[in-house]
This record gives sequence, structure tokens and C-alpha cells, in this order.
Amino acid sequence: MTRGIPFAGLPDDDWRSRAADVIPGGSSTGSRRPDVLYGSRAFDAAVPTHYERADGCYLWSPDGRRFIDCGMALGAVGIGYADPSITRAVINAASNGNISALPHRLEVEVAERLVQVIPSAEQVRFLRTGAEANAAAIRMARALTGREHVVACGYFGWLDWCSDAAGVPASVQHAVTWVPFNDSGALETAVSALAAPPAAIIIEPLVHDIASASWLHVARRLADRTGAVLIFDEVKTAFRVRTGGVQELTGVTPDLTTLGKAMANGYPLSAVVGRAAVMEVAQRTWISSTAATESTGLAAAKAVLDWHERTDVPERMATAGGMLLQIIGTALSESPWVGVRAEGPPMMWRLVSDAPDALDALVAAAARDGLLLKRGAYQFGAIAHDDAALAQVAQLMPRIMHALLPGPRRVED
Repeated sequence: MTRGIPFAGLPDDDWRSRAADVIPGGSSTGSRRPDVLYGSRAFDAAVPTHYERADGCYLWSPDGRRFIDCGMALGAVGIGYADPSITRAVINAASNGNISALPHRLEVEVAERLVQVIPSAEQVRFLRTGAEANAAAIRMARALTGREHVVACGYFGWLDWCSDAAGVPASVQHAVTWVPFNDSGALETAVSALAAPPAAIIIEPLVHDIASASWLHVARRLADRTGAVLIFDEVKTAFRVRTGGVQELTGVTPDLTTLGKAMANGYPLSAVVGRAAVMEVAQRTWISSTAATESTGLAAAKAVLDWHERTDVPERMATAGGMLLQIIGTALSESPWVGVRAEGPPMMWRLVSDAPDALDALVAAAARDGLLLKRGAYQFGAIAHDDAALAQVAQLMPRIMHALLPGPRRVED
């Protein structure tokens, strides 16, 4: 293992090797591991695995190459990397002592702002990650109802209650019934088939597309009928689909909502918000984190809320994401190379393929030419995807598609 090497200027492949020595999988975030980023092309020395600097919608690798980023930190950055107003707020918070024996006043200010913009919010509890927020919401639902079983649809993080990964007890896995997205009949059948009513129905209201209002209304009625707590995981969708999330768009209001990602433009902060009658149970169970009220994340969230007050951030995200979808989707559909298509709502769309090698080839070819695409879901539009960045994507796509012609699934003349 190499020691004492300066941080900048190394070929990116050296950082990949060093990371593999000391970090299982090469990254502490599963979605940032080379094998997840690039699949079968993970060992291509020309594709980047680390960054040195990020600004706007651009990243620079340690060896100085610049990339346009379409993944935007897995959707955590909605304004842009290193946005000046957010950075100033964070620096100010850090310079005044980012944590102490007392909660910072920002905890109150940001909670009050969230109550104003999230339809389901009457009270707020802060945490650091979306996975934590979802686990807290489930614990609150179980404490309130005195029940254990959960009916779920979506991805809710890595913690035990929602995972079937190695090391998760079977008894924990058996406490959750999974249902398909946007399927009202399946949801009704799953709830009816339980021996006792569930503690919670938890839904991620955007997977392949934005959930239909009719499906969410069915969930609302089932929760009301059975006394279950209805939870929306809006970690990815609040501050993006609408400031108030899918619930603002559809008019279906859950009992609890989990928030994160774009709420603080990538700084670590999440929240559980909801009706006061449900939130008060947080006092009767134990949900606490030393860093929950750390001030830099709260300062970032306040600055993001200021952005949402002065401009229609979700509309601008959708416009930028829609342009990326159009440019990249058109290039894919018009090329004689086939195997990948682009689809989904404009603010967060995905690359879909029936041939994994084709998807791997696309993301690797794009990365070699300076465009970072997320392998699968999702590509996130951001305010920082301005006209200049979009024009660069349009210039890059013909060259990327040409580079793929000798690759997988070429259409024969």
C-alpha cells in the first residue's frame, strides 16, 4: 500500500488502487463503488473513480480532467456544487462552532420553514441521512400503533428493517410485506391478507415515474381504515418534484414524511415531519443522534429554502433535466448502436437496458469523453445545468455514440 503520496495530480487509476487497499469495495457509498458506477467496465483505467473538486455541474478528477455530472451526488445536489450562497451559510455556521452542548437556533428556524412548505408537516425531527429518517418513521409508527408489520413499496436505505442483505435477521425481514409500485390491487390485497392490521404503509412516491394520485389515495384510505400510519419517503422527491414533494403535486397527504438529499444541497441532513398527533410519539420512544442538530447541515437547508423562496427551483430542475433527457435520449434513439433507452420524469430520469453490457459500455464511453452518467437510476437535473453545460452535452453525444459503434449490439448494415 502506497503511503505519503500528495493528494493532487495522481492518475485516477492510482486512487482506485489505493482505495481498494483500504476501503472494502473501493468506496463507503455503495453507489460510488467502481463496479456499480461502471459494471463490467469498472477496470477501464480511463474512467474516473474519484474527484478532486466540484463546482456547478462539473467535477474535476485528481488528474485534472473535467466532467459534466448528470448524477448530482445521487440527487443530493439540486442547486449545484459549491453554490456560493449555500457555501457562505455553511462556512458561517462552521466558523461559529458547528455543534455544542445546546441545540443551535437554526434547528428551530429550519423546522418552522419546513412546516410552512411540506403539506404533512406540523412538527419536525432532524437526523443526518435518509435511511435514518425512514427508520425513525417506522419506529414511530410501531410505537404509536403497538403493531410490528409494515407494508412497503420503494427503497428506504440500508438499515435492517427494510433490507434482505446478509446479516439481517430473518425475523426482521418477515415483518415487512413488499408490494409493486403503482398497483392498487396489490396494495389492497397485501393489507387484507395480513393477520392483523399493519403499523405502517410506507411508499416511495416516485420509482419508474411519479406515483398516480389514485394509488396514493388507495394507500391513504387503507391507512385510515386500518389505523396504520401512512408514510411517504420523499427523500429524493421533496425540493425536486415540488418544494413540498409529490404530496404537494397530488394532494395526498401522509401522516409522516421523510426528507433529505436536495433539502440541504448535499450537506448531511434529513428529517421526519408529520402530523403533531403522530410526531408526539417521538417523546415516547428513543430517536436521537449527537449530530442531528449540527449547524452546517441546518445552515445549508436554510439557504436552500431561501433559493426556493426566490425562484421556482423544481421547475428549473425539471427544465434542465428534461433537456438532458431530450439530448441524450434522442442521441440514443437515433444511433445505429442500440441497447439503452432514456425514460422517466424530467427532473429524475433513468437509463434502461435489457443488455447490461450495453449500459456499461455507454456509461464508460461517456465518462471517457467527459460526461458522467449514472448507470440506471437516476439522472438528476439541477439548476447548475445551464445553457452552456447543456450545449456541451449536445456536442459530446455524437462522439460518444460513434465510439460505441464497434461495441455491443451494433446494428448490422
